[in-house]
Amino acid sequence: MGCDDNVDVRELTDGSAAIVRGAVDAGCDFFAGYPITPASQILTAMTREMPKSGGVAIQGEDEISSIGMCIGATMAGARAMTATSGPGISLYSENIGMAVMGEVPLVIVDVQRLGPSTGGATTAAQGDVQFVRWGTGGGYPIIALAPSSVPECYTLTMKAFDLAERFRCPVFLLTDKELNLTATTVDIEDYQRVEVRPRSRRSAEASIEPPYSYDPPDAVGAVATYGDPAIVRFTGSTHDERAFISKDPITVGALNEHLVAKIHAHQDEIDMVATDIDPKATTAFLSYGITAGSMREAVRIARADGRRVSAATVHSIWPVPETAIRVVLESHDRVVIGELNHGQYRREIERLAGQGTEVIGVHRNDGTLITPADFLEVLV
Repeated sequence: MGCDDNVDVRELTDGSAAIVRGAVDAGCDFFAGYPITPASQILTAMTREMPKSGGVAIQGEDEISSIGMCIGATMAGARAMTATSGPGISLYSENIGMAVMGEVPLVIVDVQRLGPSTGGATTAAQGDVQFVRWGTGGGYPIIALAPSSVPECYTLTMKAFDLAERFRCPVFLLTDKELNLTATTVDIEDYQRVEVRPRSRRSAEASIEPPYSYDPPDAVGAVATYGDPAIVRFTGSTHDERAFISKDPITVGALNEHLVAKIHAHQDEIDMVATDIDPKATTAFLSYGITAGSMREAVRIARADGRRVSAATVHSIWPVPETAIRVVLESHDRVVIGELNHGQYRREIERLAGQGTEVIGVHRNDGTLITPADFLEVLV
């Protein structure tokens, strides 16, 4: 049977499958995880897909060992990913700090579910937004991306791998139960590939190159892979550029400034906000993740009824894309934030808004999704 080139090709799929496809296309060759709803489908799919391309997938004995194996595999030269949900992120916490300190390029998928504790294992939520940012000691920056559709799960997974390599740090992909486990039809043309840069490795003269670089503060040095001719050290303690533990104030200050500067000095490479601005609108909707889908539908309905409203979808949750968000705040009298929590990201918007713009929260914490009607009610 012939194929009409003008016919769209669609498939029935979900966010978990898109994340796995994105990881494989990004060159991921190591995965470790522990079963936890609603992230278990990623684990089972990766154990199926990794051997096909010569990669390795392991079900760890628990979450702690799983992320630990990913850190070890990365420092041995692999491109690694792990996936869990809120309770697993709790157990990941110490090793996330180690990945920050050791500057380990690693992708961590958090398929959010209703908390606290075991909460609602099969219930959608967006309650880990602040948790992934502040859930490890020290408060040093991480990068977190939030897809709002199945195709974006694919694209932002690849982007997460690229940013992890660029900044030598853990990058979170914040999804949720509904996005990952709800089947939907997707036009395969909507999967947008992202170029993932190769890992920057130390040269053959490794013995004269330190494994870290703090000068200038925003420098991101080449990765020293175990097995290099020189001795390679790795530690979670404060260290100098050669990875020797140090308490020298100058060295400690240089390290800690570096961990901040390498990300914040290059935020323009990270920020991703999709805006749909009506220049005559006085109200703007802002959201991320699964809730952004309802927001976009609310905008469509409102405009069909002749009402003026703008919209902004935040894809890079951390660091906060302040420049793009301020543009939205400064051009509207009020901004409506929709999210499945008690207002975790709304706090960031309020901090930026100051006294100039009214910030209104639309929140649900009962296990159901925010609907377009919830957004539209604010316009009445």
